[in-house]
Amino acid sequence: MLALIATGVEEGLWLRAERQTEGRGRLGRGWESPSGNLFASTLVHLRPTDPPAPMLAFVAAVALVEVLKGEAPLEPFLLKWPNDVLCDGAKLAGILLERTGDTVVIGIGVNLAHHPEGLDRSVTSLAARIGQAPDAEAFAHSLAAHFASWLVQWRESGQAAIIGAWHRYAHLPGTPLSVNLPDGSRLAGCYDGLDQDGALKLRLADGAVRAIHAGDVFLV
Repeated sequence: MLALIATGVEEGLWLRAERQTEGRGRLGRGWESPSGNLFASTLVHLRPTDPPAPMLAFVAAVALVEVLKGEAPLEPFLLKWPNDVLCDGAKLAGILLERTGDTVVIGIGVNLAHHPEGLDRSVTSLAARIGQAPDAEAFAHSLAAHFASWLVQWRESGQAAIIGAWHRYAHLPGTPLSVNLPDGSRLAGCYDGLDQDGALKLRLADGAVRAIHAGDVFLV
């Protein structure tokens, strides 16, 4: 997708891989990519009037959780800042944004049929939860439609509307969190919502609220 941008490809295109040999997630982590799971990317050409580009991670997250709810309405899906979808505490999907110039590529990986074993965090797949996996191509078509709808809302209603939608599927205020910061330090506190730019607000033990713009977040 990054290579296609130079050719003038229009917004709305999606690419889906049957499998990946060099899948990666945030912070350069590997992303196991066996056939049967979803590996898809789309792009957004930013306009001068658009809300802040990092909010596209929230647009993608809300669209994704809606599609998952359609496949498994009884499952306890949960959005975790900044870009994960959990199910009963285990990671099910991730979102990765990469920007080049005025274009943002949104990559989405969802464990539909398989999930890795032996990681340092709990992970799961839709098949493990409900006994079957939806077809990856059909899932991608549904995701594209939901994303297009939320992209319009992002542009027309602004970031507050997207943050409000994200909150509906997120962990509750007061949830204990631990955050590994980019400088290697670690903070503990309670989730206190998001600020107007989408940064996570962490309420510390002394009552102070710290805005987190980047980091690895863990539910305690």
